[in-house]
Amino acid sequence: MDTGIKLMEIGEKFPDLLGLDAEGHEVRLSDYPGKRFIIYFYPKDNTSGCTLEAQSFRDNYQTFLDMGYQVIGVSKDSAASHRKFTEKNCLPFPLVADTDLVLCKTAGVWQPKVMAGRAYMGIVRTTFVTDADGTVTDRIDKVKTKIASEQLFSLLDNRYNPNPA
Repeated sequence: MDTGIKLMEIGEKFPDLLGLDAEGHEVRLSDYPGKRFIIYFYPKDNTSGCTLEAQSFRDNYQTFLDMGYQVIGVSKDSAASHRKFTEKNCLPFPLVADTDLVLCKTAGVWQPKVMAGRAYMGIVRTTFVTDADGTVTDRIDKVKTKIASEQLFSLLDNRYNPNPA
């Protein structure tokens, strides 16, 4: 079913202001000078797949930082939900509470979905990789939640090696 809704493409740019985090602070790309970004969109806090995905990023967070990337998660959940999810899973990176769906719609991830024969609107799990100014350089559409980090390492291997041999 073609809905006319398109995911953000390579070469398109995220806005500087992504939204508010679990503590109500603005999350801006410009707050991370010199960093590239892994911006991942997920459907809902505290669900099995979303928890596995967040834990994968948590467990590999330092490696991403060492590679020059800041990880940022986004869902439509509230700041209070993000705060509990962050605390429960010891997440070291910000989660944007996109309750008004502005960022989700900008990225094109707010789309029609079907589960158990029921049609509804929801977030299509997607991971974007950007350069330091927020321009999309890569996108993963078929995210494997348990190995989300490994998918990124495979994609980024040798492409952005800060210390080439």
